[in-house]
Amino acid sequence: MKTLVIGTGGREHALAIALSHDPGVTEVHAAPGNPGIGEVATLHDVDPMDGAAVAALATSIGADLVVVGPEAPLVAGIADVVRDAGIACFGPSLAAARLEGSKAFAKEVMAVAGVPTAGSRTCTTPDEVAQALDAFGAPHVVKDDALAAGKGVVVTNDRGEALAHAAGCERVVVEEFLDGPEFSLFVVCDGTIGRPLLPAQDFKRIFDGGRGPNTGGMGSYAPLEWLPSDMVQAVMAKVVDPTLAEMRRREAPFVGCLYVGLALTSAGPKVIEFNVRFGDPDIQPVLALLDSPLGALLAAAAVGNLADVPEPEFADGAAVSVVMASAGYPEGSSTGDVVVGTETLAVETDVDVIHAGTARTETGLVTAGGRVLAVRATGTDVADARAKAYEGISSISFPGAQWRRDIAAEPLGVVEGAASRG
Repeated sequence: MKTLVIGTGGREHALAIALSHDPGVTEVHAAPGNPGIGEVATLHDVDPMDGAAVAALATSIGADLVVVGPEAPLVAGIADVVRDAGIACFGPSLAAARLEGSKAFAKEVMAVAGVPTAGSRTCTTPDEVAQALDAFGAPHVVKDDALAAGKGVVVTNDRGEALAHAAGCERVVVEEFLDGPEFSLFVVCDGTIGRPLLPAQDFKRIFDGGRGPNTGGMGSYAPLEWLPSDMVQAVMAKVVDPTLAEMRRREAPFVGCLYVGLALTSAGPKVIEFNVRFGDPDIQPVLALLDSPLGALLAAAAVGNLADVPEPEFADGAAVSVVMASAGYPEGSSTGDVVVGTETLAVETDVDVIHAGTARTETGLVTAGGRVLAVRATGTDVADARAKAYEGISSISFPGAQWRRDIAAEPLGVVEGAASRG
């Protein structure tokens, strides 16, 4: 099977690595990719937002499966264009991608499906926002209704800050605050059924202890030993299955990865948000532990045959990813800074470097984005994997590099709580 991964970031690098390890995958291609992806895949200079170009590339290389990584192409309907060209695509249609493209739409679907989630109001005027803030009280949770690269949410006790954030958005969803630790569940879906992967936890805030502004994610780990053993089964029954049924009822069956961001509240799990793709970096440790073929799983979902493939299997132990970000992130980013030391980890069997915002120039590997790379490690348990990841971090340097020192630190599962939501 020939696969084509669309995207440029850490998620796409992790997917390309996993696909390259699948004995059923004969070739891995990526567009446009990054220097790390280029080590395991053939790169093609194609705009991920150009559906016709993506479909033409997939046709020209004889791709059997296209995997669309980022949310923006999915919300723009890239998957529809690829399918119309007669090629299997892992990723939701334009209609189904509204689950991430509009938080108000996602709330509407959850309400009809009876999915447990935070109470909310959709607001378009300052008066509506003010009334919603008063109704729910502090901490205030204000979300940009549209895509915002994981940084469109403000969680604050400062009413003025909440109002200011809303004023910068065309439409917002104001929610009640959900207490309790967060976790991510990725579910591979074929429109009718879903196959859950390992739950993971993502650390959103830029600074240790859950301080500072939201980012796209500064690190992650799996598995979550603190999570009740029946939690995945409960989320599938209460959240995923009803959502898939409601999307079918709307004639927009969901095919792809349904990311369910949840808070484990005192009243049980409640949905913070839906995304329509694998999250980054929280998918990185999950894929590091995946023992069964990824290509076969995604291909079966793409053509509606998940029932015909076994449940995904995972190795014992744990995995941790720690992100290194560029100077100025998340407000901005410094580009062109030379990255040193990634080659020293190339010989490690349980530590690797996941590229995100990197580029290759005459001066070598340089920064090319906010989140530059992640060091990912596997170990016998979370503590072992964490120690290896931070040892790997110590081998890499670039000017202004910043990273958190408390990814997967004790007490596991309650470091940030729901205030970290993205």
